[in-house]
Amino acid sequence: MKTSHGLFLVGCSAIALAGCGPTDIASPGTGGNVVINQPTPTPTPTPTPTSSGVVAAAGCPTIADPVGLTDSGTVTSAQGSWRVCTLPARITASTTLPKIAGLLYSMNGRVDVGTDAGFSSTSTGVTLTIEPGVILFGNTGTSWLAVNRGNKINATGTATAPIIFTSRDNVLGLNGETSQGQWGGVVLMGRAPITDCTTGAVASGSTASTCERQTEGAADPALFGGTNSADNSGTMKYVQIRYSGFVLGSNSELQALTLEGVGSGTQLDYIQSYNSSDDGAEFFGGTVNMKHYISVGADDDSLDMDTGVQANLQYLLLIQRSGQGDALMELDSNGNEAQTPRQVSKISNFTAVQAATSSNNEAAGQAAMLFRGNSDISLYNGVVNTPANECIRMNGSGGTAASTLLARSVVMTCNSTKYLGTGTYTATQVGTFFGSGSNNNNDAFTSTLSSTFINGANEAAVSAFDVTTLSSFFSAVTYIGAVKDSSDTWYAGWTCNSGAANFGTTSTACTALPTT
Repeated sequence: MKTSHGLFLVGCSAIALAGCGPTDIASPGTGGNVVINQPTPTPTPTPTPTSSGVVAAAGCPTIADPVGLTDSGTVTSAQGSWRVCTLPARITASTTLPKIAGLLYSMNGRVDVGTDAGFSSTSTGVTLTIEPGVILFGNTGTSWLAVNRGNKINATGTATAPIIFTSRDNVLGLNGETSQGQWGGVVLMGRAPITDCTTGAVASGSTASTCERQTEGAADPALFGGTNSADNSGTMKYVQIRYSGFVLGSNSELQALTLEGVGSGTQLDYIQSYNSSDDGAEFFGGTVNMKHYISVGADDDSLDMDTGVQANLQYLLLIQRSGQGDALMELDSNGNEAQTPRQVSKISNFTAVQAATSSNNEAAGQAAMLFRGNSDISLYNGVVNTPANECIRMNGSGGTAASTLLARSVVMTCNSTKYLGTGTYTATQVGTFFGSGSNNNNDAFTSTLSSTFINGANEAAVSAFDVTTLSSFFSAVTYIGAVKDSSDTWYAGWTCNSGAANFGTTSTACTALPTT
């Protein structure tokens, strides 16, 4: 009776949390019922799937963490049934989550990977390894994965077996095209430099930096920042993060992926954010390198970077739902313009798309791309297709520490206004910064993209900039945009499909779970 009562309370608390989101979340979860059945007495996690759907694993595996997994019974949907194995609140030993057919891993609130190692520690802590094909879900709105400073995640999927982080409603098959904001997201906290401190101060003259920040909305300490630009928070590769962005505190939402003081030792590649109620990904400082990033349906910005981040990014697909979302990019260090390091972001081979029928996507950003504050932004080999919206807004603020822009081989399809200037910048100045007609830039481009994001004849005719001259991180390319042509299918198989973006027959629907 104790076991049954406990499981009932877990299910009820999850329902309550999913249904009490704030009014600014478009779809905070339907609060659907979770069907929980008792586990079998002697688990043997080796099920045999049948044609009738997914068959639940017989039990939970043993893991290295001393607390271990909690067998929370099974959950059922139209796709079949899965065994639910709940993670401990804190993982204190290096642990692997194996892929087992008919088994899901649940986060019943915040799950910490290791304990914060502090500002300057060289501790390597613990590593959470997640095998290809594993599915993890947030069982409550306030569920999120917190990889603390000095600890690592090793979430390395494959092109045919991606790792999926998602919500309880997605497991139950309750989600539709506009569902979002149903759990927190994935947060990596590192020891690379940041600005805009909540404690300490940035470096000044001979004074060393002691700058740290607290994760937005976290009730308990979740600190990031340090002085190690090469800090390593682990690896994320071939990963989907769906339906994230639950509000943890007043005006504080998590993103699908939140990178906080993350160092260049961290490997980020092939990551999809889908229907985040806040940003697709937000970078708070750090020294970050990332390739093959896809954001679909973010309700705020597809890409948001601030607090002095030093970033190199290549191959980005930024796609918003019609009439939803703010800027495709918001890159700034707004409000702390006098602090260093300045944000320095280099972005190459991106395709950024807002629907032709929507004039409201840009919201508070006021344009498809917003650059402001203490930021130095360089755009290379880009395609921006936002025919109903302005393309670039720049805000000059903070005296001489205003944002700067350099563009090379960037083409844009915008409305007739094209540029906005605020603060100390005028629209004319912003247009001059972009430099249409020189350096292969064009702000009057006629897009020939097919299937939303695949280059057509006009894109193929634009000469690419050699980004290998910028950093060894960048791969040599002969084309602009994220996808060269119909034979370039780096996005296929490991992603999920929706009405906003279809990645082909090898990708499955975002509203369903892979069943293999």
